[in-house]
Amino acid sequence: MIMIKELWKEEDAVGVVEIILILVILIALVLIFKDKITGIVNDAMSSIEEDSKDIIDEK
Repeated sequence: MIMIKELWKEEDAVGVVEIILILVILIALVLIFKDKITGIVNDAMSSIEEDSKDIIDEK
């Protein structure tokens, strides 16, 4: 019974480690592709701004 409880505690720690590894990988990807992500977001915002101006001008 004690071994099962210890195994359960170990599994909780593994879950925490998995989450930390996923976060580290996501942060690394964001840092690697920061310029591309920024460009995509800026293009999207510019497009939204232009389209909203077109809609406002039509009224």
